[in-house]
Amino acid sequence: MTIIRPKKSLGQHFLKDSGIAQRIAETLSAHRGLPVLEVGPGTGVLTRFLIDEGHDLSVAEIDLDSVKYLEQYFPALSGRIYVDDFLKMKLEGLYSTKFCVIGNYPYYISSQIFFKVLDYREQVVCCSGMIQKEVAERLAAPPGSRRSGILSALIHPWYDVEYLFTVSEKVFDPPPRVKSAVIRMTRNNRTGLGCDEALYKKVVKTSFNQRRKTLRNSMKPLLGKDCPYFSLSIFDKRPEQLTVEQFIELTLITGKYLKER
Repeated sequence: MTIIRPKKSLGQHFLKDSGIAQRIAETLSAHRGLPVLEVGPGTGVLTRFLIDEGHDLSVAEIDLDSVKYLEQYFPALSGRIYVDDFLKMKLEGLYSTKFCVIGNYPYYISSQIFFKVLDYREQVVCCSGMIQKEVAERLAAPPGSRRSGILSALIHPWYDVEYLFTVSEKVFDPPPRVKSAVIRMTRNNRTGLGCDEALYKKVVKTSFNQRRKTLRNSMKPLLGKDCPYFSLSIFDKRPEQLTVEQFIELTLITGKYLKER
Protein backbone atom coordinates (compact mmCIF):
# COMPACT_ATOMS: atom_id res chain seq x y z
CA MET A 1 0.00 0.00 0.00
CA THR A 2 1.33 3.41 -1.01
CA ILE A 3 1.34 5.95 1.82
CA ILE A 4 1.83 9.62 0.99
CA ARG A 5 3.12 12.15 3.48
CA PRO A 6 2.89 15.87 2.72
CA LYS A 7 6.17 17.37 1.52
CA LYS A 8 6.99 20.81 2.84
CA SER A 9 9.28 21.45 -0.14
CA LEU A 10 6.27 21.16 -2.47
CA GLY A 11 3.99 23.26 -0.27
CA GLN A 12 1.66 20.28 0.22
CA HIS A 13 -1.31 20.55 2.58
CA PHE A 14 -3.63 17.64 1.84
CA LEU A 15 -7.35 18.36 2.08
CA LYS A 16 -9.12 15.89 4.37
CA ASP A 17 -12.72 17.10 4.09
CA SER A 18 -14.53 15.26 1.27
CA GLY A 19 -17.49 17.63 1.48
CA ILE A 20 -15.31 20.59 0.58
CA ALA A 21 -13.65 18.57 -2.19
CA GLN A 22 -17.07 17.86 -3.66
CA ARG A 23 -17.99 21.56 -3.56
CA ILE A 24 -14.76 22.43 -5.39
CA ALA A 25 -15.48 19.79 -8.05
CA GLU A 26 -18.95 21.27 -8.52
CA THR A 27 -17.44 24.64 -9.49
CA LEU A 28 -16.98 23.17 -12.99
CA SER A 29 -20.51 21.76 -13.32
CA ALA A 30 -21.43 24.36 -15.95
CA HIS A 31 -18.54 23.16 -18.12
CA ARG A 32 -19.18 19.44 -18.04
CA GLY A 33 -18.18 17.96 -21.38
CA LEU A 34 -14.98 19.98 -21.71
CA PRO A 35 -11.62 18.41 -20.84
CA VAL A 36 -10.38 19.20 -17.32
CA LEU A 37 -6.78 19.39 -16.13
CA GLU A 38 -6.31 19.04 -12.38
CA VAL A 39 -3.10 20.57 -11.04
CA GLY A 40 -1.38 18.75 -8.16
CA PRO A 41 -3.99 16.10 -7.25
CA GLY A 42 -1.91 14.73 -4.36
CA THR A 43 -3.96 12.00 -2.68
CA GLY A 44 -6.87 12.40 -5.10
CA VAL A 45 -9.46 13.78 -2.71
CA LEU A 46 -10.66 16.22 -5.39
CA THR A 47 -9.86 13.82 -8.24
CA ARG A 48 -12.43 11.30 -7.03
CA PHE A 49 -15.29 13.80 -7.27
CA LEU A 50 -14.16 15.11 -10.65
CA ILE A 51 -14.29 11.54 -11.96
CA ASP A 52 -17.68 10.96 -10.30
CA GLU A 53 -18.95 14.18 -11.92
CA GLY A 54 -18.15 12.62 -15.29
CA HIS A 55 -15.44 15.06 -16.35
CA ASP A 56 -12.93 14.19 -19.08
CA LEU A 57 -10.09 14.40 -16.56
CA SER A 58 -6.32 14.47 -16.80
CA VAL A 59 -3.94 15.45 -13.99
CA ALA A 60 -0.51 17.08 -13.70
CA GLU A 61 1.54 15.90 -10.74
CA ILE A 62 5.22 16.45 -9.99
CA ASP A 63 5.40 14.32 -6.82
CA LEU A 64 6.35 10.76 -7.76
CA ASP A 65 4.85 9.33 -4.55
CA SER A 66 1.52 10.88 -5.47
CA VAL A 67 1.82 9.55 -9.01
CA LYS A 68 2.25 6.00 -7.68
CA TYR A 69 -0.74 6.47 -5.38
CA LEU A 70 -2.94 7.79 -8.18
CA GLU A 71 -1.93 4.93 -10.49
CA GLN A 72 -2.83 2.44 -7.76
CA TYR A 73 -6.19 3.84 -6.67
CA PHE A 74 -7.51 5.67 -9.75
CA PRO A 75 -7.47 3.30 -12.75
CA ALA A 76 -9.63 5.81 -14.64
CA LEU A 77 -6.50 8.00 -14.89
CA SER A 78 -4.54 5.40 -16.83
CA GLY A 79 -2.62 7.28 -19.52
CA ARG A 80 -3.92 10.60 -18.18
CA ILE A 81 -1.27 11.45 -15.58
CA TYR A 82 1.28 14.03 -16.69
CA VAL A 83 4.35 13.70 -14.50
CA ASP A 84 5.39 17.29 -14.96
CA ASP A 85 5.58 20.76 -13.46
CA PHE A 86 2.40 22.58 -14.52
CA LEU A 87 4.28 25.87 -14.79
CA LYS A 88 6.60 24.36 -17.41
CA MET A 89 4.01 22.43 -19.42
CA LYS A 90 3.12 23.39 -22.98
CA LEU A 91 -0.64 23.32 -22.64
CA GLU A 92 -1.37 23.96 -26.30
CA GLY A 93 -0.21 20.41 -27.04
CA LEU A 94 -2.54 18.76 -24.52
CA TYR A 95 -5.92 19.62 -25.99
CA SER A 96 -7.25 20.56 -29.39
CA THR A 97 -10.32 22.16 -27.78
CA LYS A 98 -11.07 24.56 -24.96
CA PHE A 99 -10.59 23.15 -21.47
CA CYS A 100 -10.77 23.89 -17.73
CA VAL A 101 -8.12 23.97 -15.00
CA ILE A 102 -8.80 23.08 -11.37
CA GLY A 103 -6.83 22.22 -8.25
CA ASN A 104 -5.98 22.73 -4.62
CA TYR A 105 -3.05 24.89 -5.62
CA PRO A 106 0.24 25.17 -3.70
CA TYR A 107 0.01 28.58 -2.09
CA TYR A 108 3.55 29.64 -2.90
CA ILE A 109 2.99 29.38 -6.67
CA SER A 110 -0.72 30.17 -6.97
CA SER A 111 -0.14 33.56 -8.62
CA GLN A 112 2.22 31.96 -11.14
CA ILE A 113 -0.44 29.37 -11.92
CA PHE A 114 -2.97 32.10 -12.73
CA PHE A 115 -0.47 33.95 -14.91
CA LYS A 116 0.12 30.68 -16.74
CA VAL A 117 -3.63 30.30 -17.26
CA LEU A 118 -3.72 33.87 -18.54
CA ASP A 119 -1.15 32.95 -21.21
CA TYR A 120 -3.61 30.29 -22.44
CA ARG A 121 -6.78 32.33 -22.05
CA GLU A 122 -8.01 31.45 -25.55
CA GLN A 123 -8.18 27.80 -24.47
CA VAL A 124 -8.87 27.92 -20.71
CA VAL A 125 -12.53 28.85 -20.32
CA CYS A 126 -12.66 28.28 -16.58
CA CYS A 127 -10.10 28.00 -13.79
CA SER A 128 -11.21 27.23 -10.25
CA GLY A 129 -9.78 25.87 -7.04
CA MET A 130 -8.43 26.60 -3.60
CA ILE A 131 -5.76 29.15 -2.71
CA GLN A 132 -4.71 31.25 0.25
CA LYS A 133 -7.60 33.44 1.43
CA GLU A 134 -5.61 36.66 1.21
CA VAL A 135 -4.63 35.96 -2.40
CA ALA A 136 -8.23 35.03 -3.24
CA GLU A 137 -9.46 38.34 -1.84
CA ARG A 138 -6.93 40.27 -3.90
CA LEU A 139 -7.71 38.29 -7.03
CA ALA A 140 -11.47 38.78 -6.69
CA ALA A 141 -11.22 42.44 -5.64
CA PRO A 142 -13.20 44.60 -8.07
CA PRO A 143 -11.19 47.12 -10.08
CA GLY A 144 -10.81 50.36 -8.18
CA SER A 145 -10.91 48.77 -4.71
CA ARG A 146 -8.19 48.92 -2.06
CA ARG A 147 -7.37 45.21 -2.37
CA SER A 148 -6.82 45.32 -6.13
CA GLY A 149 -3.26 44.85 -7.36
CA ILE A 150 -1.12 43.53 -10.18
CA LEU A 151 -2.83 40.12 -10.21
CA SER A 152 -6.37 41.45 -10.41
CA ALA A 153 -5.45 44.21 -12.90
CA LEU A 154 -3.99 41.62 -15.29
CA ILE A 155 -6.63 38.92 -14.79
CA HIS A 156 -9.84 40.99 -14.76
CA PRO A 157 -9.71 42.15 -18.39
CA TRP A 158 -10.08 38.53 -19.48
CA TYR A 159 -11.80 36.64 -16.65
CA ASP A 160 -14.77 37.22 -14.35
CA VAL A 161 -13.55 36.24 -10.88
CA GLU A 162 -15.77 34.94 -8.08
CA TYR A 163 -14.82 34.43 -4.44
CA LEU A 164 -16.95 31.37 -3.65
CA PHE A 165 -16.31 30.34 -0.03
CA THR A 166 -13.77 30.32 2.80
CA VAL A 167 -12.10 27.13 4.06
CA SER A 168 -10.78 26.60 7.59
CA GLU A 169 -7.16 25.62 8.11
CA LYS A 170 -8.36 22.72 10.27
CA VAL A 171 -9.42 20.54 7.32
CA PHE A 172 -5.86 20.04 6.04
CA ASP A 173 -2.97 17.73 6.87
CA PRO A 174 -0.84 19.49 7.99
CA PRO A 175 -2.92 22.59 8.77
CA PRO A 176 -1.55 25.69 7.03
CA ARG A 177 -1.02 28.84 9.07
CA VAL A 178 -3.61 30.72 7.05
CA LYS A 179 -7.21 30.30 5.97
CA SER A 180 -8.00 29.25 2.43
CA ALA A 181 -10.66 30.15 -0.09
CA VAL A 182 -12.15 28.74 -3.26
CA ILE A 183 -12.36 30.97 -6.34
CA ARG A 184 -13.59 30.60 -9.90
CA MET A 185 -12.34 32.46 -12.96
CA THR A 186 -14.61 32.33 -16.02
CA ARG A 187 -13.45 33.62 -19.40
CA ASN A 188 -15.40 36.67 -20.54
CA ASN A 189 -16.12 37.85 -24.08
CA ARG A 190 -13.25 40.32 -24.43
CA THR A 191 -11.15 39.69 -27.53
CA GLY A 192 -8.67 42.54 -27.20
CA LEU A 193 -7.60 45.41 -24.97
CA GLY A 194 -7.55 48.13 -27.60
CA CYS A 195 -3.96 48.91 -26.62
CA ASP A 196 -0.55 47.24 -26.69
CA GLU A 197 -0.91 44.26 -24.31
CA ALA A 198 2.79 44.07 -23.43
CA LEU A 199 2.77 47.77 -22.57
CA TYR A 200 -0.43 47.31 -20.54
CA LYS A 201 1.38 44.73 -18.38
CA LYS A 202 4.36 47.06 -18.00
CA VAL A 203 2.11 49.97 -17.01
CA VAL A 204 0.27 47.86 -14.42
CA LYS A 205 3.47 46.53 -12.86
CA THR A 206 5.19 49.93 -12.88
CA SER A 207 2.24 51.70 -11.27
CA PHE A 208 1.81 49.11 -8.51
CA ASN A 209 5.51 49.13 -7.63
CA GLN A 210 4.64 52.23 -5.61
CA ARG A 211 0.96 51.58 -5.02
CA ARG A 212 0.49 54.19 -2.26
CA LYS A 213 1.72 57.00 -4.47
CA THR A 214 -0.21 58.78 -7.17
CA LEU A 215 0.40 57.72 -10.75
CA ARG A 216 2.19 61.02 -11.28
CA ASN A 217 4.93 59.62 -9.03
CA SER A 218 4.69 55.88 -9.56
CA MET A 219 4.88 56.19 -13.38
CA LYS A 220 8.08 58.27 -13.40
CA PRO A 221 10.34 55.22 -13.98
CA LEU A 222 8.49 54.69 -17.28
CA LEU A 223 7.57 58.24 -18.29
CA GLY A 224 10.37 60.27 -16.72
CA LYS A 225 10.00 63.30 -14.47
CA ASP A 226 8.84 65.83 -17.06
CA CYS A 227 6.05 64.06 -18.92
CA PRO A 228 3.57 66.76 -20.07
CA TYR A 229 0.65 64.36 -19.63
CA PHE A 230 1.12 64.42 -15.85
CA SER A 231 -1.30 67.37 -15.87
CA LEU A 232 -4.16 64.98 -16.78
CA SER A 233 -6.54 64.10 -13.95
CA ILE A 234 -5.89 60.35 -14.25
CA PHE A 235 -2.41 60.91 -12.79
CA ASP A 236 -4.01 62.23 -9.59
CA LYS A 237 -5.18 58.70 -8.83
CA ARG A 238 -3.37 55.80 -7.18
CA PRO A 239 -3.15 52.54 -9.15
CA GLU A 240 -5.55 50.72 -6.83
CA GLN A 241 -8.25 53.27 -7.79
CA LEU A 242 -8.17 52.48 -11.50
CA THR A 243 -10.68 50.34 -13.36
CA VAL A 244 -9.58 48.11 -16.24
CA GLU A 245 -10.76 50.74 -18.72
CA GLN A 246 -8.73 53.42 -16.95
CA PHE A 247 -5.63 51.23 -17.06
CA ILE A 248 -6.21 50.87 -20.80
CA GLU A 249 -6.51 54.68 -21.03
CA LEU A 250 -3.26 55.04 -19.06
CA THR A 251 -1.56 52.58 -21.42
CA LEU A 252 -2.69 54.53 -24.48
CA ILE A 253 -1.36 57.76 -22.93
CA THR A 254 1.92 56.05 -22.09
CA GLY A 255 2.29 54.59 -25.56
CA LYS A 256 1.59 57.95 -27.17
CA TYR A 257 4.20 59.71 -25.06
CA LEU A 258 6.86 57.04 -25.56
CA LYS A 259 6.47 57.49 -29.33
CA GLU A 260 6.66 61.27 -29.06
CA ARG A 261 9.67 61.35 -26.75
